[in-house]
Amino acid sequence: MMKLDIYLRFGTRPGQKLNIVGNFPGLDHQGSLAVVPMAYTDRYHWHVQFSFSKEMRSTLNGFEYFYVFEDEHGIATRDWCKNRFFSFKAANRDVLLLDSWTDMGAVENVLHTVPFENIFSVERNQVKPMQIKASTCRFTVDTPLLSASLQLGIIGSSGQLGNWSVNHPRTLRFNGAHWFVDVEMETTDTSFEYKYCLLDGEGKFMGYEGGENRKFQLPVSSRVPCLVQDGYARLETKWRGTGIAIPVFSLRSEKSLGVGEFTDIKLLVDWAASVSVRMIQLLPVNDTTSTHTQYDSYPYAAISAFALHPMYASIQTIAGKKHAKIIKSHLAEKAKLNASEGVDYESVMKLKWDALRLLYKAMKNDVFQEKSYIEFFHENESWLVPYAAFSYLRDSFGTPDASAWGKYEKYNPALIKALCMQGSTHFDDIALHYFIQYQLHLQLKDAHDHANRKGIVLKGDIAIGVHRNGADTWTNPSLYNLDMQAGAPPDDFAVKGQNWGFPTYNWGTMKSDNFAWWRQRFQQMSNYFDAFRIDHILGFFRIWSIPDHAVEGIMGRFVPAIPVFRNEFEKRGVFIAQDRFCNPYITDEVICQLAGTLEPEVKHFLQKEGELNYRFKENFNTQVKIEKYFSGNGMTDTKSELKQVLFNLHSNVVLWPDKDNANGFHFRFNAHKTLSFQHLEQDIQQQLSSLYEDYFFHRQEHIWEHEAMEKLPALRQCTDMLICGEDLGMVPKSVPKVMSLLGFLSMEVQRMPKQFNASFFDPSNAPYLSVVTPSTHDMSTIREWWLEDRSKTQQFYNEQLWQHGDAPAHANNHMVRAVILQHLASPAMWAVFQLQDLFAMNESLRLEDPYAERINVPGDAKHFWRFRMHISIEALIKNDTFNHELKYLIEANNR
Repeated sequence: MMKLDIYLRFGTRPGQKLNIVGNFPGLDHQGSLAVVPMAYTDRYHWHVQFSFSKEMRSTLNGFEYFYVFEDEHGIATRDWCKNRFFSFKAANRDVLLLDSWTDMGAVENVLHTVPFENIFSVERNQVKPMQIKASTCRFTVDTPLLSASLQLGIIGSSGQLGNWSVNHPRTLRFNGAHWFVDVEMETTDTSFEYKYCLLDGEGKFMGYEGGENRKFQLPVSSRVPCLVQDGYARLETKWRGTGIAIPVFSLRSEKSLGVGEFTDIKLLVDWAASVSVRMIQLLPVNDTTSTHTQYDSYPYAAISAFALHPMYASIQTIAGKKHAKIIKSHLAEKAKLNASEGVDYESVMKLKWDALRLLYKAMKNDVFQEKSYIEFFHENESWLVPYAAFSYLRDSFGTPDASAWGKYEKYNPALIKALCMQGSTHFDDIALHYFIQYQLHLQLKDAHDHANRKGIVLKGDIAIGVHRNGADTWTNPSLYNLDMQAGAPPDDFAVKGQNWGFPTYNWGTMKSDNFAWWRQRFQQMSNYFDAFRIDHILGFFRIWSIPDHAVEGIMGRFVPAIPVFRNEFEKRGVFIAQDRFCNPYITDEVICQLAGTLEPEVKHFLQKEGELNYRFKENFNTQVKIEKYFSGNGMTDTKSELKQVLFNLHSNVVLWPDKDNANGFHFRFNAHKTLSFQHLEQDIQQQLSSLYEDYFFHRQEHIWEHEAMEKLPALRQCTDMLICGEDLGMVPKSVPKVMSLLGFLSMEVQRMPKQFNASFFDPSNAPYLSVVTPSTHDMSTIREWWLEDRSKTQQFYNEQLWQHGDAPAHANNHMVRAVILQHLASPAMWAVFQLQDLFAMNESLRLEDPYAERINVPGDAKHFWRFRMHISIEALIKNDTFNHELKYLIEANNR
C-alpha cells in the first residue's frame, strides 16, 4: 500500500474546520465527491492520510480534489486551484504532500479563465516530469502568462538551493500546467526559507518574487519523497486590454439587412484586431419576440434565456448559392432598410420571418439529416422543444400570455410532446424554430471561433431577468415569483425608480437543485462567449421587488430585508397606525400641493374617508388600475399629467407593511421626500430619519452578503469564463468584498462614483480586477453628457481634466480624447468604450447630433432600442487616419 500524507498549510482558529473533497480511489462516494475531514495538527497545518493499493494506482491516473474551509459560524468557503490534481505517475511510493490554500479571488485565478487560457496563452516548451525519487523534494508553483522569454527559478537558505546566491538559482521547468524542480534534500534540510525568482532566457537572475520569504518546514520526521505545492508565484502579472461595447443590432455592414447580424461580428473582429482592441462586448442576444412589434426591441426582456434572436440571422448565409433565388426579392429591400438611421424593427422582422419560412421549407429535409444538427438538437432539447412550442402557441393564439392558451395554459410535458411530435399537424410550424435556432447557433459559433483565431475575446451579457410571459416562466413557474416585478430604486437617471416588469427569482427553489437553471445558462453562454457581464449583479444580494399591482419602481422595496419592528418604533415614541403610515396619505392640502389646477379632476378618482382624508375608489386603488383606465382613453398632455399626479398620490406613503409579519415594516425609498412624511410632527420625522438610515445602510448588510454567498460561489465554480459584475447603483457595502473574494471584475464608471459624496470616479484609482468605462448603453455618451449639466461639466473640466478656465460648450474631439486617454492609462484590467465615444475623437467620424448617439434611456418604458452605427464596418476598416490614431493610443498605454 502506498501512503499519501497531505498537509495543508493554512492558518485557522479554534472552532474552525477543514475538509478535503475529491474523487478519491477506494472511498465509496456513490457517484458524488467524497468529503473527508482533515485533522488539525498545529496552528499552520491540517492533515489527512490516504492509502492506495497497487491495483488502484495501476488502473487510475490519480484524482482531483479541493479544500473546503468552514468557519466557527458554519459558513463554508472552498479554495480555488485551476489544476489541483494528484498524479500516481508522480510517485509510486509513500509520499508527503505539503499543499497550499488558494483563494477563489486570487488575481492569478482570473488569469486562468478562458480568455487567458485559450486566447492570450503563452506558448512554451513542456517537460514531462519523471517519478519523484526518494529523498527528493519537488517544488511546484504556477505563474500564468509568464513571458516566453522568461523562466522561473528558486533560491533559498539551504545548500541545495544555493544559500541565497543569486548566481546559482535552480531553474524550474514547465509541465503544461505548473513549473517544477526536483531538489535532492540533505538529512538536515527539514527547515529553511526560499523564494521563487525571475530568470532571463539564459537562466540569469532578474529579481525575486514579492512578499516575505517562503518557509519549508517538515511537519514530521520523514525520508519519504516530498511534494511542495506552492500555489502561485508572487509576480506582478498586470495584463491589460482594451475593449469596445456595442449591441449586435447596432452593427452596420454592406451585407446586413437593416440590422446588425451575427455574421457582421466577424467584420468587426477584423477591424478590432487591426487596431489592437482585444475584446468585443455585446448586449444580450436572446430572443425577445413577444408581440412582433417594436416593443420587443428591449434586449433584456428575453422570452428564453437560451434561444437566440432570429433578428440576428443572416438569411444570405443560410441560403448560400444553392437557395439564393428564394431570397432574391427580400434582398432587394436591403437598400431601403439600411437607409434608415436606426433599426426599423417591425419591417426587419417581417421580412426576415418571411425569408426564414421559405428557407425552412426548401432546406428542412437536408438540414434535419445533418449530423451536426442532430447533435445540436440532442444537446439543447431540454430548452429547445419548450421554446419552439411556446413560440408556436404564442403566434397561434396571438398572445404570449399562456393564460389564454386553453389546455396549454400550464406546461404539460405529455401534451407538449404530442404537439411537437414529428408528423403532427403543426410539426412544421414548430420545427421552423428548431431550424432557425440551429442556423443562429452556427453563425454565432462561427463568429466566436473567428474572434478567437484573431486573438479577440467575445464578451456576452447575462440579463438579470426574463420576460414575465416567456418560455422560461411557462416551463418552470416555480422558479419565479410571478406576483412580483424586478426593478431599481430611484436615482439620478430615473427619479421614480425603474420597473423592468420581470418576475423576481424564487431563490429557495433554485437552490434546491444547486441552481441548475443558472448553471445551464452559463453553459449555453460558453458555446459563444469567453467572458460575460452579469447584468445588475446587485440582484444576487437583494432585488428591488415591486408588487404586480404597481407601475412605478418607487413602489418597491429590497428583498430580502430585515423589517423595522413595531417595538423599535415605539421605543422612539413613534406609534404606527397603518392607515396613516402605510396607506396613501391624501388630504385637501396634499391634493392642492400635488395637483394644482387639476384638483377637481383628481377628486373624481377619490372618495372621502372621515372629515379630513381621502382614499382611492375601488376601481382606482392601484397604479395598474389607473394605468389601465388611461390606456383606454386617448392620452393628451393634461391626461398624462393627471395620471402622474394619481401615481404620486399612490406612492405618498412612509412605510410598506411586511407580508409575513404584522409587526414588521419597510421604509419607502426616499420616504423623507413624501408629503406624508413632511406632514408629520418634527420630532417624529427625526426618529423616523434615524431608523431610515439604519434600515437602508446598516441592518441589511449581513443578510445581503449571506444571500450573495449562497448563490454566486456555486455559479462561479461552474464556469471558466471571465466574469464581470455590473455593480452600479445603490451598492451595498458587502459588494466589493464579495466581488473580490470571488474574483469578479467590478465595473467603474467615471461619472458614477461609488464613494459617498464623490462627484466623479478617477480611473487612475481603479482596482486591477475591474472594467473602466466613460459610459454605458444605459447612459448618455461623453458628448451628450457634456451638455446635460453645465455646472457638472465645468467641475469635471477643472477637477478631472486639470484644465483652467471655462469648459468648452461642447465636447470637442480634444476633450473626448482626453477622457479616453484617462481610461486607457488606468490600472484596470480592461478599458471598454462605446464605439460612439471612440468615434467622437475624430471630427469626420462623429455624428453631428450628440443626442443621436444614445442607445437606451432607463426609466422610459417606451424607449425603443434602434441605434445603429452611421457608417459601415467596411468603411471603418478603410478609415486609416482614425484607425492609426486609435491603435497608437492603445499601444502607447501598453494595452
